[in-house]
Amino acid sequence: MTTVAKRSIPGTQQDGQAPKLQVFTDRHLDKIEPLKRLGEEALFEMKVVASVLPFRVNNYVIENLIDWDRAPDDPIFALTFPQRDMLSPEMYEQMAELHRREAPKEEITALAWKLRHQLNPHPAGQMEMNLPEVNGETVEGVQHKYRETALFFPSQGQTCHSYCTFCFRWAQFVGDKDLKIASKEAGQLLDYLAEHPHLSDLLMTGGDPMVMKTKHLAPYLEGLLDERLEHVQTVRIGTKALSFWPYRFVTDKDADELLGLFERLVESGKHVAVMAHINHYQEMENPIFREAVKRIRATGAEIRTQSPLIKHINDSGEVWARMWREQVRLGMIPYYMFVERDTGAKYRFEVPLAEAHRIYRDAMKRVSGLARTARGPSMSAGPGKVEVQGVAEIHGEKVFVLRFVQGRNPDWVQRPFFAKYDEQATWLNELTPAFGEEKFFFEDEYEAMQADSGLKVIDATEVEA
Repeated sequence: MTTVAKRSIPGTQQDGQAPKLQVFTDRHLDKIEPLKRLGEEALFEMKVVASVLPFRVNNYVIENLIDWDRAPDDPIFALTFPQRDMLSPEMYEQMAELHRREAPKEEITALAWKLRHQLNPHPAGQMEMNLPEVNGETVEGVQHKYRETALFFPSQGQTCHSYCTFCFRWAQFVGDKDLKIASKEAGQLLDYLAEHPHLSDLLMTGGDPMVMKTKHLAPYLEGLLDERLEHVQTVRIGTKALSFWPYRFVTDKDADELLGLFERLVESGKHVAVMAHINHYQEMENPIFREAVKRIRATGAEIRTQSPLIKHINDSGEVWARMWREQVRLGMIPYYMFVERDTGAKYRFEVPLAEAHRIYRDAMKRVSGLARTARGPSMSAGPGKVEVQGVAEIHGEKVFVLRFVQGRNPDWVQRPFFAKYDEQATWLNELTPAFGEEKFFFEDEYEAMQADSGLKVIDATEVEA
């Protein structure tokens, strides 16, 4: 791997020193200088919302990504700062009233806990169906929903350089141990992977594993080089650091050590995929971002990009097309357009499925074939990843054409099915079967999975049988 001299890198400070991360939370809203131009009422609303949903932003985002002349309409501002309608009007008023009368912290905390549990903190069976067991004990910090892929949540990575306002993993960040998924131990993870030879992919997620020091990340990733884990072919690392703190891969003290770790995995025969969460093209415009991309790709790792379709941020085919074109130009692979999940701040950010499909088609029409690798719009729902493939009229009935990209039962994958067209529906459970059918083809089996508390994932031998 070619090591870039840190003092010549675009984006470093004028004295040649690497920038230092400075983080602001709800306790520091008054100290973020550009916010003052928005007025006291806007600041009050932010404090109210931040009492319920997590808020964290860093100096790089504030100074380099937000166009403050456009705030609060700037997309990166909307992506990182609390907005009043992230809560329903009823929830907002309940919490605002406590702030207006300067209620004790304990009272605010109690109401926040109550409201959070009304926001579907763990959608799609995360806590009920995705947690695997070995010898009757839950494997801490692991989710195993699909046969070939396991998700791992290292405890040191359960925060981010900045929090996204739309994030469906918001429950990881609010300080409630009952809502958090995490593990401090690499051994249990590696033992679980070794016992499941049908597992080919490990996804390190969070939070963001890239907030971890390399010395803390290394035991997990180097453990995959054990010969008993030869079947684990792909290591995916879900991260927002590429756009929210690109210095992680360029000028941080252990940046070279991190890239060396990627390189060792690649040289061992592993496929390393950095799953970059990029929500708007503004995130890719700084030279330091491009330098980070170059350095990651030089290790032999690939970068795949994904984002939900988010109202107020990227709900336009033009935005997506511009984003995908730039990603392809830089050597990244557009991977997924997701549908905003049915959790947290969906009140503000969700887009109807019909509109999502129109935006996806509009974006696809604007790009070349190399950018048409992005699948979507895709819902990561309880039964699996369901893609809206199109809208059609069949025997006089207007329908959504749907298919499973992934499923709890692998036999569901790629099977088309149909739902009645609904201009307002935003999620799978709001759709009804077309052509007079009472249920979708998978519903009975999925309901049985939900009823079987011991079933965590379809085993390979069950499918083959």
